Formats: sequence, C-alpha cells, structure tokens
Amino acid sequence: MLLLEVKNVSKAFGDNVVLKNISFELREGEVLGILGKSGAGKSVLLHMLRGMEGYEPTEGQIIYHVSICPKCGYVDVPSKEGEKCKCGGTFEKITVDFWNDKKYTYNLKKKIAIMLQRTFALYGEKSVIENILESLYSAGYEGNEAIDYALKLIKMVKLEHRITHIARDLSGGEKQRVVLARQIAKHPFIFLADEPTGTLDPQTAKLVHDALKKLVIDKNIAMVITSHWPEVIAELAQKAIWLEKGEIKMQGSAEEVVNEFMKTVTEFKKFEGVEIKDEIIKLENIEKKYCSVERGVVKAVDGVTLTINEREIFGLVGLSGAGKTTLSKIIAGVLPPSKGKYFFRLGDEWIDMTKPGPMHRGRVKRYIGILYQEYALYPHRTVLYNLTESIGLELPGEFARMKAIHVLTSVGFSEEEAEAILEKYPKELSVGERHRVALAQVLIREPHVVILDEPTGTMDPITRNTVAESIHKSRMELDQTYIIVSHDMDFVLNVCDRAALMRNGKIVKIGKPEEIVKILTEEEKEEMLGHQ
Repeated sequence: MLLLEVKNVSKAFGDNVVLKNISFELREGEVLGILGKSGAGKSVLLHMLRGMEGYEPTEGQIIYHVSICPKCGYVDVPSKEGEKCKCGGTFEKITVDFWNDKKYTYNLKKKIAIMLQRTFALYGEKSVIENILESLYSAGYEGNEAIDYALKLIKMVKLEHRITHIARDLSGGEKQRVVLARQIAKHPFIFLADEPTGTLDPQTAKLVHDALKKLVIDKNIAMVITSHWPEVIAELAQKAIWLEKGEIKMQGSAEEVVNEFMKTVTEFKKFEGVEIKDEIIKLENIEKKYCSVERGVVKAVDGVTLTINEREIFGLVGLSGAGKTTLSKIIAGVLPPSKGKYFFRLGDEWIDMTKPGPMHRGRVKRYIGILYQEYALYPHRTVLYNLTESIGLELPGEFARMKAIHVLTSVGFSEEEAEAILEKYPKELSVGERHRVALAQVLIREPHVVILDEPTGTMDPITRNTVAESIHKSRMELDQTYIIVSHDMDFVLNVCDRAALMRNGKIVKIGKPEEIVKILTEEEKEEMLGHQ
C-alpha cells in the first residue's frame, strides 16, 4: 500500500534553493535509494521527511498514509487498518499532510526512525544495554519484556561483546549499530538512513549493512537511504533517485540509476611529483602504553621509528586498531609518548617534542593542523565566522574575506561557490561541503604540517578527486606537508608519496604506496582496497 508521497517539494534557505520540485512515492516495505554527490540535497530531503525543525518545505507537500489507533495514538503502516491495537482500540487509516496537519505530527515523528552520519544521539555515559533499554522504555516496554527484546536487538546488531561498554568509548561503527538498535525499538513505520556507513571502513560498513537488511529490509519496513556510494544503493535499494544540484536527474530501478550514475564517476586524477625538501619530523623508538583492567599494559604504539620530509604527503595505513590514530596524535603533540625521541624542525631549529612547555611541545603545536573525523563547526555562525573569528583569526573585514575565499578554493570550491557560501550557516551545506569547510578551517591557520584523519570518509567519488586535487594544489602553492591517516588505500595510492603500514602498534614497512599494497594480508586488502 502507498505509504509516502512527496509532491512538488522545493526547499530554500534564504536565496539558496537546495531542492527543486521533488516528487516521488514509496510503498510499504519498499527501499528507495537517493544517490548524488555532496551538495545534491540528499540530507536536506531526509531531514524534511523526518520533520526536523527548520526543514519545512518552501513549496510542496509531504504526505504520509498511515494507520492510527484513536484510543492511544499509536501509528503504524496503512495495511494495519481494521486490526486491533495493543490497547484494545482499532486502527483507522488516515492521510496526513505532514508539515501542515499539526494534529498528528508528534505521533508520526515518534514512529519515524532515522540514522544520521556523525550524529549518534546516544547517552554517552551509559552502557550499550542501558542505551537500548532507554529507547524500549520510551516505546512502552517494561520489565523482563524490555530486557529480552534488548538482548535480541544486541544479538542482531552483533554487539554481544560490547553490552557493558560505555557508549562514548565505542568505535563509529559500533555506535552506528547501537543507534540502529535504538531506532528499531520504536517499531517504526518508515526508516530513514542518511549516509549510515559514510565514515566507516568496508568491513564495519558491511556489518551495518547486514544489520540494516536483517532489522529493516527483512522485516518489510520501508526505508529511504541516501548515499554517494553507488554500490550501497545497488546493494540495499529496489528503486532509486539521482539528485543533482537539488533536482531529480533520473528516477527508476536501483540498477538502472546506479549504472547511469557510474558513467559520470571519473578515475582519480594523476598528479605530477614535486621536489621533496629536508626532514621536518623525526621519530625514534616511540612507544605509547596504556593500562587496561582487562588486558593489562597495552602498547598502542610500539617502537616506531620514521622520518617525514617537508612538502611530503605521507600516509599512515593499517587495519582498525593498528595504532595509526594514536601515532598521529603523538605527532600532533596531542599525546606525549611514553618512551622514545621525537623532534620537529621549526626553521633551522629542532624542537624536542617529548618536553612539555611553551619552548618545546607548546611552541610547535600551533604549527600542526589536525582534522579528525569528529570535526565540529559552530552551527549558528556563518562559514566566514567559522573560518576567521571562531579560531581567533583577527583580520580587517575585506582581508578576512579574501583569505577565506582563497582557502576555500584550495579545498575544491570555485571562487563563485566560495563567495556564495561565506554567509551561509553549516546546516545549509551538505555533509561533504561541511567537511571541506572544516579542512579550510585547518589550512587557514597556515600550519607547517596538516594531519588528516580519514579525509575521504564522507565523500562521493567526485569529491574525493576534488580533495585529492586540493591536497596537491596546497602542497604546491603553500609548501604544505600532509600526514594522511586512512584505511582508503586507493586514495593513498593516488595521493601519497610514501606510506607506513602499521600492525599491532608497530610499523612493518615504509615505502611507496605500491610497495605497501604488495605486502597487505587478505584481511587488510578486504578492508583497505576497493573504495573506488
């Protein structure tokens, strides 16, 4: 039965039109994929379907066809019409103009599940089981029934080994699976998934995809899933829409739409080499130890020795848990090593980074820029403010604007696009655009070395090429040095001059990316190759 109608919907933020005349239908149990590169309008559309504040249509209607129990207000799919509710009432079929009929908005929102990339919406200080139980209690479950269902959900998302772990200590993929379990606890009539695996490595993404199949698709729950990765749409959806600059370019079966979209995806651009300068970073026998109640003393970084040269693009690669992020934090001066030597060159002077204080580690940290996956922009401030005043960059108005435009063009925006987004707010940008603004926020400080943690995690293939170009362009123009922490070996092969492969806290090989690929294990190949 018909569940959702989107009728001639447009959305504008000020003068910026992000969706133009969007129309489609969704039936019970159907999975619709929305494909498009960053900035196409995918996330805005999902926020609108969820009823999130500030995302009301400028024009058009969102129509839900559902059944509701007039006695308790419980909402379900339209085919439930005439069936009995748990409370004893009888379901009646209704049609709701979602953004205009406020009478039913609250009840509908309670039964619309959503997964957003980067926004996990978990109780950070509570355990996995407590997070899921909270959602079940809100859905009306009590006592042993709630506990039994929570354990069932935990098994289905394969988190039995994390039941008592605190939510904030989980990995991104684990958090996403807890979110999935919490959302399924609502017994939703529709499931919205916005780039649910955009920031995850292939193995972890597969776990989330399998959980979506088991908990959503196999249970005949309708789903709208957005992605810039064609293979995700092909795997999970039956039909698809291709969005481009806020308009529907194509609509049809998932296979047809994906095949047409793939024709527009270009291979990585090849870049000319540059002259690499002298050493800027020297590490010798660096260790970082942690004490764990369960595992005793853990060496996250174990005897690492390496050098990085000025103007070099250096990759740190390895499986999840190999130690590459911990090593990058030591290089950034965020974490002190437990043992070993670390020197950073400022001008002609070598600074001892193992020593704290303003003349040692504190002196260098301002010259090291770092962008982790969990970046944050001030949501209620403009892009221009985020690039200048928010980071203490005090320049006269026109100079600040000029510098902001310059750095935005260096991360892939055209001058016209850069000029246009300066007065926009982060929520008016796509996730990919926000990522590039966050990278610009790092570069505008004029660092000597920039560390990028999984820089391609949320990007479509086209934008990945743009980021690759921006890295090489800034290296050429600004004498920039990059350290790229990534599981995306395809990106490293194309972008990096050298790379270090880490396993269990140790570096097993340093060399050209092509040399690293030759010694990857089957497990490493599965996680790190095949992202294009």
